[in-house]
Amino acid sequence: MPIANDVLISGLGAFTPLGSDMATTWSAMLAGENGIEALDESWAEQLPVRIAARLKKDPAESLSRTEARRLDRSEQIALVTAREAWADAGAPEIEPERLAVVIGTGIGGVTSLLAQNRTLENSGPRRVSPHTVPMLMANGPAAWVSMDLDAQGGAHAPVSACASGAEALALGLDLIRSGRVDMVVAGGVEASVHPLPLAAFGQMMALSTANDDPAHACRPFDTGRNGFVLGEGGSVVVLERADHARARGARAYGALLGAGISSSASHITASDVPGQVRAMNQSLRDAGLAPADIGLVHAHATSTPQGDVAEAEAIASVLGEHPVVTATKSMTGHLLGASGTLGAVAAMLAIRDGAVPPTRNLDTLDPAVTLDVVAGSARSGSWHGALANSFGFGGHNVSLVFGQV
Repeated sequence: MPIANDVLISGLGAFTPLGSDMATTWSAMLAGENGIEALDESWAEQLPVRIAARLKKDPAESLSRTEARRLDRSEQIALVTAREAWADAGAPEIEPERLAVVIGTGIGGVTSLLAQNRTLENSGPRRVSPHTVPMLMANGPAAWVSMDLDAQGGAHAPVSACASGAEALALGLDLIRSGRVDMVVAGGVEASVHPLPLAAFGQMMALSTANDDPAHACRPFDTGRNGFVLGEGGSVVVLERADHARARGARAYGALLGAGISSSASHITASDVPGQVRAMNQSLRDAGLAPADIGLVHAHATSTPQGDVAEAEAIASVLGEHPVVTATKSMTGHLLGASGTLGAVAAMLAIRDGAVPPTRNLDTLDPAVTLDVVAGSARSGSWHGALANSFGFGGHNVSLVFGQV
């Protein structure tokens, strides 16, 4: 399979319900571990949904006291993961104008906004933090990372609901291909485990109500699925022009070969099959690959009754039934704006390592799903190309294609 490795991935970072860095997160994925737990705080007692996938560690512990105090939790995650990815790439010397940042988020600093509103109501306007606006801005994560790395080639913040992190990688790919920059720090973050988002998603009947069994609540493609589980976390990658990476002797995990973006333009909370098909077909054309070149798919698969079947239909329509499929939200929960980057990284590492993480809790495959979904334990094999899907409220559809190097 011909692969033109013009954009490589030279650094990885992650902060998730499975681990506080990329290595532990990936190891936990391959082991099929669970990151979902019960919410035992008093504020959750009256909620219809009392489970979530929370971080194993407070990101503030990895920052200075001043940084932690000034940053929203999503911004903290962005800074921690970006620093890990940048260090993993070798902390290269680069002209500031040739480095850009693209960090997406679905909601942004919602917990800071709600906390400061409570302060306003309880204690008056003079008690509101002067850091409130920078903490609640959806572009805050991208802005803080750009300042931390002195990235002057642009700081962008895609806000495309659950497709935000994947769209960040797609934009990073375009920035490098255009010649505007040589490197892009790209990814997605989210931190919205809070009563309001939980109540709101719950009122939409979108969340799993398996409060008594959180470890088995998220079950993509399984006949017993009844909704997604809200999670928090982030993942960031360093994208780099191939000749730039090779000139400095950088290690590459894989290549981002193509991206496809479409809008379903049909429903505010649903992504339809035709829109998903357009994104996947576009990503293949952009990568210059045929369906037969894709051996592995990381599905968006959130564990909702309608969404999983629709995506399975779209995948089969575009690629056929030969690819191996996995859905790691079964372990991490749904990280919303961060999920697209983490799923993309999982797809890339799977073809690099020849090991696909299992879809946790898949006991009985839905008869409407005619795909080869990995369940039980990780599967070994050899695949040259991988596709990762990410879909978001508003009809945002993003598909990314990766190859080996």
